[in-house]
Amino acid sequence: MSKDPREMPPEASEIRMIEELQKIYDPEIPVDIYNLGLIYDVHCEKDPETKLNRCKVVMTLTSATCSMSEILVDLVKSIPSRVEDHSIEEVEVELVFDPPWDQ
Repeated sequence: MSKDPREMPPEASEIRMIEELQKIYDPEIPVDIYNLGLIYDVHCEKDPETKLNRCKVVMTLTSATCSMSEILVDLVKSIPSRVEDHSIEEVEVELVFDPPWDQ
């Protein structure tokens, strides 16, 4: 009997979130946004009120004037719609530019 993914510990949801982030590629550089270093933090927890598995992603962009910023943020926010097992049900994105990204 498999365990309900919505009952997974937060660490398992964070691993799942990172796997999904590694599927999103920066359109200007052929590297995924996680391995490119655009993701500064991933934290997941079960919301005590809604009981949803929520993840917060702190990320940056290659530049503050990145023309693809909305698309990249929207792709991260849409991860729950691509995770069929419901291990991630909500994603909040905090876009920061300090510290600035560099290779």
